Amino acid sequence: MRLSKVIVLLSILLGLVSSAWADTSDSKRLLPASAGKFRQVSTAKPSSASLENTGSSSQPVASETAVYGGTGGYRASVEVVRFRNDAQAYEQLSLASAEARKTEPSAEIVHSFGTAGFSTHDEVVFFKGADFVRIKNLKGNPASLIELAQKLSDKFDKGEGDIPVLIKHLPSPEEGQKNAVYLNSFADLNRLPFQHSIFDAVQPGRNADAVLATYGPSKVLLVEFNTPQLATENDQRILARIHELWKLGQPAPTAYRRVGNYSVFVFDAPDEQTAKQLIDQVKYEQVVQWLGENPNILKEAQKRYVNTTLGVLIAVLKASGYALILCLGMGGLIGGLLFSYRRSQQKAVTAFSDAGGMLRLNLDELTAETNPSRLLQDRN
Repeated sequence: MRLSKVIVLLSILLGLVSSAWADTSDSKRLLPASAGKFRQVSTAKPSSASLENTGSSSQPVASETAVYGGTGGYRASVEVVRFRNDAQAYEQLSLASAEARKTEPSAEIVHSFGTAGFSTHDEVVFFKGADFVRIKNLKGNPASLIELAQKLSDKFDKGEGDIPVLIKHLPSPEEGQKNAVYLNSFADLNRLPFQHSIFDAVQPGRNADAVLATYGPSKVLLVEFNTPQLATENDQRILARIHELWKLGQPAPTAYRRVGNYSVFVFDAPDEQTAKQLIDQVKYEQVVQWLGENPNILKEAQKRYVNTTLGVLIAVLKASGYALILCLGMGGLIGGLLFSYRRSQQKAVTAFSDAGGMLRLNLDELTAETNPSRLLQDRN
């Protein structure tokens, strides 16, 4: 009897351990077992090829592939690559989009899948949070790709839920981000689909981000250096390199300008004026956040106090001025009315007097018939 109890207890413990192990394994999986009406028909497994061949300097932290099936024998392969942050995942998306546009120019980045993504005739690619997802149609109606992509997108963490800020500083960012290629903490610009000899002068030391966008025949390259010192050093090298290209008679950027910590290049523009207009649309924005106590907090407080005091003083002066004007106006109006009233009274008295402005008693007109009460009575 005791032996049977021990066996039962061991079975329960083994079941609990295996269940906990299964839950732990499932929590580490990147792809869900199902997405809407689609189900995994092959077990998700790590993809070593994705870890080695991302085409990016950003090293992924995990990768997984699986095949999903749907109604009517539909099949699609799904690959997810997880990076350390959202910017690295977006970099991989932009590089994949640039590669796809070599054969399908319509493969532009839009916001229909995940945080952003693009589609071709047989695949949908998107990023959401730190995850880069590629879905390829294997069998069945390619229209099911869109539905599968939308269902899978709901399963991933949204992370920051936005594209890198640098892309929003491009000229006409809504248009530029459709074909923009983004590099995060890059070592060089060799992975861009466009190359130029001026790129040798850009030495970021993995402490800068870059984005390249096309506007008709013109190309705009925006490089953001993370420190003013690095921006200054690169600006000097770039200017020296441009002058060297001019002397050698070799092609140089149509226009170049440093904007804050940005280095802004324009290539292949129709003319210099068009290039300068594109650069004028780039606005450098930077938010400074102190890790410790702000050393300028006293100056800022004094500035706010002066601005507040000055504002109150101006408001008081304005109110006093308005009150004075109102009082003078009301006084003038009342005085005018009183003066007009007195003049009308004087005219009335003068009109009914023939004694040169003095009152005269018309005693000869007072008779008993007219007003008896005003006549003296006879005394007995």
